[in-house]
Amino acid sequence: MVDLKSQYQQIKSEINAAIHEVLESAAFINGPQVKRFEQNLAHYLQAEHVIACANGTDALQIALMALNLQPGDEVIVPAFTYVATAEVIGLLNLKPVMTEVDPETFMITAAEIERVVTPRCKAVVPVHLYGQCAPMEEILEVAEKYNLYIVEDTAQAIGALYTFSDGRQAQAGTMGHIGCTSFFPSKNLGCYGDGGAMYTHHADLAQKLRMIANHGQAKKYHHSLVGCNSRLDTLQAAVLEVKLGYLDQYSAARNSVADAYDRAFATLDWLQTPVRSKNSTHVFHQYTLQLKNEGDRDALKQYLQERGIPSMIYYPVSLHLQKAFRTDEFGEGDFPISEDLCSRVLSLPIHTEMKAEELAYIIEVVKEFKS
Repeated sequence: MVDLKSQYQQIKSEINAAIHEVLESAAFINGPQVKRFEQNLAHYLQAEHVIACANGTDALQIALMALNLQPGDEVIVPAFTYVATAEVIGLLNLKPVMTEVDPETFMITAAEIERVVTPRCKAVVPVHLYGQCAPMEEILEVAEKYNLYIVEDTAQAIGALYTFSDGRQAQAGTMGHIGCTSFFPSKNLGCYGDGGAMYTHHADLAQKLRMIANHGQAKKYHHSLVGCNSRLDTLQAAVLEVKLGYLDQYSAARNSVADAYDRAFATLDWLQTPVRSKNSTHVFHQYTLQLKNEGDRDALKQYLQERGIPSMIYYPVSLHLQKAFRTDEFGEGDFPISEDLCSRVLSLPIHTEMKAEELAYIIEVVKEFKS
């Protein structure tokens, strides 16, 4: 699905020099590269504050911990997303309130948020899925109306740009109270292990996020909050510092692949290519098809596999049907769009070093499936 080895070969000398600098200094925890990367990422995102942490799931958890939510408070999430979005809510003894998603973009909508909001609702977690932004202008309006915090899950959309109706633009993750991302190796901006970060424009939240990620302390051995231990280690920061300089180039390369897929599949009436939001650029963390006929998805996946082409299902089970989140409140049929997507979506390989012959072969095989 991604070719991290070829990507490394392209920037090998820079990566090796960055890692060597860390090895020579032996500042493996909180070395200068961590602070530099935070500053560089803040500049790229035009965010006031960036706080690095150990992984994207920690970023979501720490963000919710910083909002003074109480056990039983409700947090709204889409039913069609990765488990981490709801997992951290459960870990904090909060209640995940799931919503249906837009059938074209597969993302949460303002109307669905408003439909499920109650007096116990305190926050909403819009997920910027597959590489483009959720409809943030409308979501922000609903959040303001009901006094909800917004924690953006932008693990798949770093670098995506959202345009408001007045022409103002903002990076994914910088529109709500806190944005959260992951630097898992396969992400558009990925390190060589685990890593994550939080962004905010609010100085008070930034201080609290940094304290929680560091055992609840602002001064060593003086713990004002109950926190956790979530650090981006210096080696990973060094890798990310190099790769951040290539992020726009990587996004352009992914868009080039996506454009080729779009052109090739435009006449195939048995599938739906990704619908691009009119308000957001797309960085194509995933290129996700929707198969129109039931049963075609699994058959196509098998067909590709037999011909040496990987594919992935993001996601095969809606959150409300996961055993960890099953309740009497919801069952099969309660989120028909999300459940239907789980049986029809299939993501094709898309990455920054895809060769023309590889792309042509994938396209040829997909088109042959129903020929």
